Amino acid sequence: GLLTCIATVSSGSPPKTLTLDEVMASARDLSNLSLAHEIVVNRNFHLEPPDLPQNSLEKKVKDMVHKAFWDCLESELNDDPPEYDYAIKLLDEIKDTLLSFLNPGANRLRTQIMEVLDMDLIRQQADNNAVDIQGLVSYIINTMGKFCAPVRDDEIKKLKENSGNLVTLFKEIFRVLDLMKMDMVNFTIQSLRPELQRQSVEYERAKFQSILERTPSALDHTNEWIKSSIDEATQVMPPSDKSSDSGQSGKPLPGPTLVLNTAYIRLLIWDESKGPLPETLMTDEVRLQEMQRSLQLYQAVASVLLIVYSSIGGAVSGLPTLVERLKKMTAVLLEGMHSTDFNLTEALGNVSAQICCEVNKSLAERNFPALPAELQETLKGQICDVTQENNPIRTLVEGRVHQYFRVVLASTNSHRTPPPVPPGLGLIQPELMGLGVSFVNLVNFNKKVYDRNVLPILNGEVPKQHCSKKVDAVLKSMCEWCR
Repeated sequence: GLLTCIATVSSGSPPKTLTLDEVMASARDLSNLSLAHEIVVNRNFHLEPPDLPQNSLEKKVKDMVHKAFWDCLESELNDDPPEYDYAIKLLDEIKDTLLSFLNPGANRLRTQIMEVLDMDLIRQQADNNAVDIQGLVSYIINTMGKFCAPVRDDEIKKLKENSGNLVTLFKEIFRVLDLMKMDMVNFTIQSLRPELQRQSVEYERAKFQSILERTPSALDHTNEWIKSSIDEATQVMPPSDKSSDSGQSGKPLPGPTLVLNTAYIRLLIWDESKGPLPETLMTDEVRLQEMQRSLQLYQAVASVLLIVYSSIGGAVSGLPTLVERLKKMTAVLLEGMHSTDFNLTEALGNVSAQICCEVNKSLAERNFPALPAELQETLKGQICDVTQENNPIRTLVEGRVHQYFRVVLASTNSHRTPPPVPPGLGLIQPELMGLGVSFVNLVNFNKKVYDRNVLPILNGEVPKQHCSKKVDAVLKSMCEWCR
């Protein structure tokens, strides 16, 4: 997780020995940076209750500790006369939780909760065997009903109708309180989003800068990423741009925009087994992986369909419904092709068989003969050859996809109106344009945040910014709900 990131970014030479306080401070900054970034860029971001694996050690220990507590509570309540030590501990925790739901100005309800759940008074009543636990539980459930979101109304109703023993009722109360806490966290996230959006760039700059000040080598991978993109940018420079600098022995140099755009496009085919992502992209790692996988799938689908058109174009020409069906079927059969245990050759064989089946079915419906067996075998071989890196169809598709993304990044309004795709990619145009919009939004935001770190790399300069405290405070209070 976060400490691994710190270890990664601090692996430069010579290494700097970090104190535990510095490591923990950087971990907090990374946590806040990642959380704030996710809230800003992912409108669907929300937290859900933890779901531990059934056989995990953590779940086993948690279940064992909880069972021991509930058994002790049940044993106390079944004593004659009943004991209330564990029940009072629960009531005290419930009181704190209810108070935490209150807005600062809710003084009347705060006073009422403090009076009804007065622990000193309840302990005195318990000592005299005069405590009304059932009455206190009813008050708690009614108060929960005042705080809960509408989506929890049914849960409150079930609590009110619960006629089981007190132990079961307490269990259910805590379960619903945990749900209400999560609702409050997600409400806070929604409320925080506009504030974060207003100062997200400055905030993320400040957080990353604070990490950089503690760990000067935190730009090592970014440095390598940018510098290794210069040669590639030189290769893709238009001939008109390759004008030599009079002071540079005739060697053309690409401009910073071209270098950066080339560097960002490399992220779409990034192989993390050969090196980690640049530190400046760490908050978008999951999004980039999803884009890579989507693009890999789209390219494979486009390659297959181009082969179909080149081999049996007459059988599918002018039949958009059939082509769309072949496209969806191919995408389904190749879903998960990014996985290391995915057998791509076998999947492509299944794709070719299904394509031949669908095409023959369409031909029969139009009273045409089926595809010759030899042609079907040829088609299968051509489709399966897409696995070869030097396959001409695959090379063509990948080259034009990269060409498209270079145009997307160079366009000033591609985030609103993406440019049309190059010839040969029309069959995946909607998917590619949608991916282009997502990618350019990610890149543009990343440039705004990290341009002050990235652009001066070639000069060996890293400017400093001042940290923002306001968002940190809100994030800290929000994270406390998750405990």
